[in-house]
Amino acid sequence: MEKTLKMLAKEAKTRMKKGFWQQCEEELHKERSHARAQGINESKMERYFQAKVGAQIKGETPDAFYLKVKNMLLAEGEVSDAIGRLTDREYYDSLSYSDRQRYTLELSEKYLAALERFKREYEFEIKGRK
Repeated sequence: MEKTLKMLAKEAKTRMKKGFWQQCEEELHKERSHARAQGINESKMERYFQAKVGAQIKGETPDAFYLKVKNMLLAEGEVSDAIGRLTDREYYDSLSYSDRQRYTLELSEKYLAALERFKREYEFEIKGRK
């Protein structure tokens, strides 16, 4: 459903009333200090933080595939058979040869995008907290 301008304005007004931006500013200041202490590039951290806040405003949530990839990477790191582990075997077995090739290629592209996202998050959220 497309949000109307009126709905978007109402959401923005609610964020302002509840101190959303003040909380963001405080969190950004805390993250900046933490990045400085850890030797992490502050401008990269700020860009990541802006993207994270933007996703939060839009109401975006991580999809099930990304969460599966994230859990796999946290538990075992990058593995050589990642695509095989992520393959839905029942679905895969029901496909024709050419559809299997297409499915594997699409799964591979999704995995690479999830891996890239994980590495960005890992740098600022997981690794920085250890």
